[in-house]
Amino acid sequence: ENLVKNRELNGPNEGWVADITYIRILTSFVYLAVILDLFSRKVIGWAIARSLHKELCLEALKMALEARDPPLGCIHHSDRGVQYASKEYVDLLKSRGLRISMSRKGNPYDNAFAESFMKTLKHEEVLLSDYETYADVIERVPYFIEEVYNKKRLHSALGYLPPEEFEQRMMEKSTTVGNHQLNSGENLSS
Repeated sequence: ENLVKNRELNGPNEGWVADITYIRILTSFVYLAVILDLFSRKVIGWAIARSLHKELCLEALKMALEARDPPLGCIHHSDRGVQYASKEYVDLLKSRGLRISMSRKGNPYDNAFAESFMKTLKHEEVLLSDYETYADVIERVPYFIEEVYNKKRLHSALGYLPPEEFEQRMMEKSTTVGNHQLNSGENLSS
């Protein structure tokens, strides 16, 4: 079932999306698996490999889990790829209390946020860099994800802020609102 369709998110770690893409090099392809937080569009897990084995996606998921330690009930959405439906992947999701959500069969629009990131990656990095070797991919893609996309690339849906700054501002706003309410309550009782 698609659990993210038309869902309003109020903060980080309520919903994640996952996807895989290929990057052409001179002699073959290299594969990239990513996990994004739906609220901020921030890439929170990624992995690069020479094959499409389930370990590629498991590595990206483990990175996201370590970085975020999501609360029970966080939704993990992906397409119906065999990597995401593998026993090991599903077991890891369930063991961490994530709710599993998948796109309808053959419908890329159900995973539009992940697809949008892949398009951005290809147009703003891969096609401009003309990768020739696996080493080129390993050197440039992590830099693009962590330093350019997460920290500098502006998103209209985020008020023209990059994902990392958007999350920081939302956390500060949440803390300020919480402290203000606490202070207001203290004033009322004194």
